[in-house]
Amino acid sequence: MIEVPFSDRLDVLIQRLNTTPEGLTEDEAFRRLEVYGTNRLESSSTTSPWKLLGEQFRNVLIITLLIATVLSAFLGHAIEAIAISVIVLFAVLLGFIQEFRAEKAIEALRRMAAPASMVIRDGVARMVPAQELVPGDLVVLSAGDRVPADGRLVEAVNLRADEAPLTGESLPSEKEYDAVLAPGTPIGDQRNMVFAGTVVVYGRGRAIVTSTGMATEFGRIAGMLQRVGTEKTPLQKNLDKVGASLARAALVIVAVIVVLGMLRGQPFIEILIFGIALAVAVVPEALPAVVTISLALGVQRMVKRNALMRRLPAVETLGSTTVICSDKTGTLTRDQMTVRRLYTGNNSVTVSGSGYRPEGNITSVSGEAALSAPVLQMLQGGMLCNDARLERSQDGEWTIVGDPTEGALIVVARKAGFDETELRQRFSRIDEQPFDSGSKRMVTVHRSGESTVTYVKGAPEVILPLCSQLLNNSGDYDRLDQNAMARVLGEADLMGRDALRVLAIASKQNNGTADALYGLTFLGLAGMIDPPRDEAREAVQRCREAGIRPVMITGDHPVTARAVARELGILRNGRVVSGVELDAMDEVELVGAVQDAEVFARVSPEHKLRIVEAFQKRGEVVAMTGDGVNDAPALKRADIGISMGIAGTDVSREASAMTLLDDNFSSIVSAIEEGRGIYDNIRKYLTYLLSSNIGELGLMAGATIFGLPLPLTAVQILYVNLATDGLPALALAVDPSEPGIMKRSPNDPKQGIFSRSVMALMLAGGIWSTIVNLTLFEWARHSGKSLKEAMTMTFVSLVLIQFFKAYNFRSEKEPVFRRPFANRWLNLAILWELVMLAVVIYVPFFNVPFGTYMMPTGDWLIVIACAVTVIPVIEVVKWFIRRG
Repeated sequence: MIEVPFSDRLDVLIQRLNTTPEGLTEDEAFRRLEVYGTNRLESSSTTSPWKLLGEQFRNVLIITLLIATVLSAFLGHAIEAIAISVIVLFAVLLGFIQEFRAEKAIEALRRMAAPASMVIRDGVARMVPAQELVPGDLVVLSAGDRVPADGRLVEAVNLRADEAPLTGESLPSEKEYDAVLAPGTPIGDQRNMVFAGTVVVYGRGRAIVTSTGMATEFGRIAGMLQRVGTEKTPLQKNLDKVGASLARAALVIVAVIVVLGMLRGQPFIEILIFGIALAVAVVPEALPAVVTISLALGVQRMVKRNALMRRLPAVETLGSTTVICSDKTGTLTRDQMTVRRLYTGNNSVTVSGSGYRPEGNITSVSGEAALSAPVLQMLQGGMLCNDARLERSQDGEWTIVGDPTEGALIVVARKAGFDETELRQRFSRIDEQPFDSGSKRMVTVHRSGESTVTYVKGAPEVILPLCSQLLNNSGDYDRLDQNAMARVLGEADLMGRDALRVLAIASKQNNGTADALYGLTFLGLAGMIDPPRDEAREAVQRCREAGIRPVMITGDHPVTARAVARELGILRNGRVVSGVELDAMDEVELVGAVQDAEVFARVSPEHKLRIVEAFQKRGEVVAMTGDGVNDAPALKRADIGISMGIAGTDVSREASAMTLLDDNFSSIVSAIEEGRGIYDNIRKYLTYLLSSNIGELGLMAGATIFGLPLPLTAVQILYVNLATDGLPALALAVDPSEPGIMKRSPNDPKQGIFSRSVMALMLAGGIWSTIVNLTLFEWARHSGKSLKEAMTMTFVSLVLIQFFKAYNFRSEKEPVFRRPFANRWLNLAILWELVMLAVVIYVPFFNVPFGTYMMPTGDWLIVIACAVTVIPVIEVVKWFIRRG
């Protein structure tokens, strides 16, 4: 394998590879295959389904629940054991299904490899399976071929390759076999190289294979994907902390209870059962299921907004996103070349419309007629000196068959009223010179009746010296003197500074051959660009309003990247950093550079990965968007990778956490809005669930400390944790978003879910529940009621307090009375739970297992009066939060 094959002279490279211009012999190719291995991408060691399933149990909360299950079963509490087991199994299976589908990126890369290639061996051209190619092989390339391996060109005739999946370039790369480049030249500028997985779109050529398999540029990306780990989301980290804390609390509680009981002389088994009941009260058994289900419901809502989530935990990461690193081509731009400006030497014209849809206006800047004679002649010449076709699909989408630059000329001529089919019939082509990277021009000769006309298009510096006159607005000819030529070249330079690709178009009447190119008439300049998406501008503005920093990362030239970024509002006062500058930076310098960099241009896959990691080292939550193979490693490393569903490659989609179904940048902002709502709702139901558990724990621990009987049975605790808490928690997961959600800063990932306000509400609700229920339990015991009646009243009071808290916790700041019943799912959940509570209380079949009795009206009034007191307590806490 050759490290920098693009920087050697061709004869030196051939010598280094020990090959010949006629290729290898079959024997030598076989020998090298033994040395270098097959030309295919290796997969990393795959994880077996059983191992994936086992890894689902490496969750502290799951382990705690399993221990509780085993102890409950051992002590004969079958109902508790079965109920907890169902919850654990549900959460584990959902996690397994997610991760079983998560590692397909390498397979997608492998599918992009060419199945067979034309190779010259023993001096004879033959088809060879692509995986049998070796360094030194001579590969024959023609239009439509997928390049099978990285190679140095030894011949290139008008050769152009689409390298967008690898480099992000929106235009095909023009190749020159005799170019010798400096070491360190970016991939997008390596004109003498072709790369595995890219496609030849024009011309033909031959290349000596320099790298195969994992040593190719595609292979290096595959290797990076294997090495790149997936970061845990803030929610996963927070839940791990919660699980660990609850597990420690459960162990401490059991230990304390056992010690206190033994000091009082109670039987060991009785003490242990009591301790397990308290441990069950600590652990929110419904939490894993509620988290999974709520994220799944959020995913369904996001699909309606054209965002498909592939990894459930990544949903809440959207709410914390602080930086969006976006690829340019096809993401912020349309990936459809569009003519923006025309210049005829006397008239400057602007063209509206975007993409391949032939709709838009042509307007004169200088006050002259927009469709003057030179403009019409230029548009006609651009349409005839052209091999592209504009087609419309059944769903109404316009596409170009052929070169995107030529397609842009077809579209702008259509906007002026031309029809290429009719025009090409009137002006039949009788001679041509295809575009050549050496001459940088294309020539076509056409016959119409008895006359002929020659049209030439190409680089302005190539076309203008061939011209002797220009067509003025009245249809007459003016001499193209030095002043006029300087004026035209100055306009071309201005277009170039605005990142427009400039083509000059000229003609010659009654010139029957494509060879006699002198005395041409200059018709005009066409400036074109891959335009930003209209909706992307608004999306960028919404990002800034939401406190999110948009950053462009592209393989395009810095001039192009700067112009597009300024138009979109991404580049304001920050820096534009090139790939060459990135190479010169160490990690510390890069972490400093990303602070004020707003555009990264001419970057490689390694650069994208380094940029994402640099942002993460600064504490940012990074979303990375992209559609090409070159984006895959960074997509996987980012906190949330976002791929394109239409234009994206399989590789980028499999490496990402989210896919945009409409390839629309604005859908990212909609997804972030949805993600923030989901994050808020996660906080709501976690506050609700854990506040409930604090109330239960306080009740049980208080009874133990004061030497009281057990106020709740284990079945009652489990019912509250699973049934009573479960449905309202799920209803809070679909709570409507609060107003102004996209006008506030992103959620602070360092703060986590448990902010000061959340902790205050959670503790206030839990502690007040403890006080109320302990007081009610003791009052009932000392007012002549049996222990069973006192326990039933305490159980009902606990359940009702949970219901009131569910409504209170819909907002951390807003009073509960402002929009009390806005969540219809919560209303239905509470109604259902009230029915279930009535069944548990009044159906004799359930009285025995639940340890309840049929409460009279008087007891209900006392219980309700106690439970409703939680509302003013929480509202007072909210008042302090609003003031703070």
